[in-house]
Order: sequence, then C-alpha cells, then structure tokens
Amino acid sequence: MTRSKASIGVLKRAEELDALDAILPFYRRDQLALLLTDDDVATLKHLASEGMGHNTLRALTSDLGYLEAWCQLATDGPLPWPAPESLLLKFVAHHLWDPVKRAEDADHGMPAAVEAGLRESRLLRAKGPHAPDTVRRRLTSLSILTRWRGLTGAFDGPSLKSSLRLAVRTSARPRQRKSKKAVTADILAKLLESFAGERLVDLRDRALLLAAFASGGRRRSEVAALRVEDLVDEDPVRADPNDAASPPLPCLSIRLGRTKTTTSDEDERVILIGRPVSALKRWLAEAQIKEGPVFRRIDQWANVDWRALTPQSVNLILKSRCKQAGLDPTAFSAHGLRSGYLTEAANRGIPLPEAMQQSLHKSVTQAARYYNDAERKQGRAARLMI
Repeated sequence: MTRSKASIGVLKRAEELDALDAILPFYRRDQLALLLTDDDVATLKHLASEGMGHNTLRALTSDLGYLEAWCQLATDGPLPWPAPESLLLKFVAHHLWDPVKRAEDADHGMPAAVEAGLRESRLLRAKGPHAPDTVRRRLTSLSILTRWRGLTGAFDGPSLKSSLRLAVRTSARPRQRKSKKAVTADILAKLLESFAGERLVDLRDRALLLAAFASGGRRRSEVAALRVEDLVDEDPVRADPNDAASPPLPCLSIRLGRTKTTTSDEDERVILIGRPVSALKRWLAEAQIKEGPVFRRIDQWANVDWRALTPQSVNLILKSRCKQAGLDPTAFSAHGLRSGYLTEAANRGIPLPEAMQQSLHKSVTQAARYYNDAERKQGRAARLMI
C-alpha cells in the first residue's frame, strides 16, 4: 500500500525538523511536523542558518505551531501569508474576551469547537482568556515570520492596535510576575545554608545559584548554556578596591555571547568575584569538567553526564532547594534570581547604571522598576499613617 502524499509530506517535514534537534524539543517533532507547512519549516531552517538565538527560534516555532493549529480550526484552512487584518482581529477576539460577557453569551470569545480542538492537541491549557502578553507575543512572532518571508502584514493597523488596547482593558486578568518573590541575598543565604553537604549535586547547585545571582541574575537559559570555554580567569582583585591592604579575591569573567538582549557580535561579559568563583571552580574540579557545559545532569549514582542541564532543570533546582529550605517553592522561579539581583542592588544603594552593567538589562524602564519599589519602601511617602 502506497503512502498518501500528505503522510509523505509529514514524514519529510519531520526529517527536516531533525536538523533543528539542538534547538527544538525532540518530543514535539512529530506534532510540529503535522502543524507546520513545508514553507514554515523552510523559514525556520533559514532563521537557524542566519544565527537567530536558540531561545528566540524555539519561541517562534512554538508560536507558529499554535497559530497554524488555531487557524485551521477557526477557518478550516492553513495560516495565510500575510495574514489579513480580519484574521488578526479574529485571533484577538478568540483569546482576549470578557469573562462576564461570556457567562451571558456562550458565543462570546473562542468558539467551543476551536477550544476543544486546541485542548485535544494539548496546545491550550489556560482556562479563561489568555494573558495579554501571550497574545502580543504570538502576534509579534507572526509579524517577525511575515517579515522574514519578505511580506508586509497589517500588524501596525489602527484597528488591531485599538482592538488589543480595548481587549486588555476589558480583561480582568492581572499581570503575573515571572517569579512571585525575588531571590534576594537573604533568601539565597537560606538556600545555601539548607544544603551544606559535599555531594556532587550539592557542589553543583551551590555553584549554580551563586554564579547565576552574582553574575547579574542570569536567565535560566544563559545558565544552562554556560560552557567552560566561556570562563576566563582574571587577575585577583581587592575586597575593597580603595584599600590596598584588603585581601585579594579570585576573579573571572564570563563571556555570554548571544543573549535575549544582545548578539554574539557584541561579546558581552560579566564579572564574578570572590565566593561564586571559588564555588564554581570547586564544582568543575570535583566533577572533572575541563570543557563543554559547566552545569550538567547528575544521575542517582552521582555520575556526571556530558549533557548540559536544560533551562527547565535550572528552574526545578531552584524550586527544589526552596522546598528543602522550608520556603514555598510556588512563590519562586529561576527568574527570581534576576529580579532578586536588581532588588538587592537597589537595597544596597548601588547606582542603577552600575547594576545594569552586570545584569545587562537594555531597558532602563524595566530595570528601574526594582529600584522604584525599593525607594518607595524606604521613603516617607508610604509612612504618613504609621
């Protein structure tokens, strides 16, 4: 029996996606092969060859798969390129709706058949309207992919902007923090005190938490991607740079290459000094790691794998250590290290530009939020009635 053209096309796309296995999760290959078109896969391979960051490409692929599935269910056809403004407005209407009006009108928002199809495909898990940031991100992904195909979309149209603005205002869903609580220095100290052991997993996790925090609150993807080749020994520095008699501390620099806010051409570096350096070097020495990934998987028999931790594993390590320290793991995530670094810098009176040199935040507005919160808590304006 000969295979149909459709099944041959799916198989071909699955093989093409194998070429991106270092970027895309392998377990989703078959699902993506069903959702994406030949042109979609060709576009993704082109973006990969152009050197687009792995995390960005992974997010684009995930969003594209969702958009293709939604469009097929909502219109009985594949995602058109470029997507007309009417389709973009339909996407907003299906994902950002008023829960109160939905209770009165079952046809308001995403149609039941579309929702059922997305849930059956395990592409839709949220109950209620989507987070506005998720909708904006998927529309941005579609805009990026449209431009890379050499096309012009209706993403800057006044109707879409107005629709988004009104839908966000109607949605009762509050903006969620990536981590409910920041991992400040006192929280980090509790985590480190809770596992004073000398097992390899303790040495790894201690080095991971210290290095991630002290290097400016690195993102979990950056921690997972860190390689020995990115570490450069620097001359020791004084604990107090203004006191020639203060003790010398070990120092190294970390080359980050391409990050969410930089490109590999920028060759951004951050500095580690003192305790994090010692913890990092001890972990590498005990694990006998001389090249490749810095933070690796460790099996139940304490064997160190050659494979790097995944970004998700970095998050799980933090949550596990929070639980071990008697803290609520649901209140913390890996992003808490990043917000915690800036919060701690603000609390200690470190100037914002100096902290941003280490955190590599590009947006002063974003970084200043942590400083504004710290200043408001320390200021007099909130103390009028104490």
